Amino acid sequence: MAVARIIPNRYTGDPQTGKDFFNQVLGLETAMAMAMDFISLYRSATQPMAQISIISDDPSGLRPAYSVGVDDVDAVHARAIEAGHEIVYALRDEPWGVRRFFVRDPLGDIANVVQNKD
Repeated sequence: MAVARIIPNRYTGDPQTGKDFFNQVLGLETAMAMAMDFISLYRSATQPMAQISIISDDPSGLRPAYSVGVDDVDAVHARAIEAGHEIVYALRDEPWGVRRFFVRDPLGDIANVVQNKD
């Protein structure tokens, strides 16, 4: 199991908030695959795993503090359960092409553990 990226998640009423700042000031590009009505994802053109998500409301109704992109979400899910961590959003396939679950980390934050379904 490999971690491909860790993305901070920021919340606001409108996921387009800050677009000019992220695009023009920081020079990040909008990741069009993740430009949906509830999320805008910005990334570096030269380091595409350097990313930040701006989210209005996650469809789960929860607010994960960060997302961890992995290559085997089922294995991470099994390890989290085996270690006794609280699963706060069950493992599932989402309609936008990812498989994910949420787990509470030891600091009390929610982690969105996600795998793209290519």
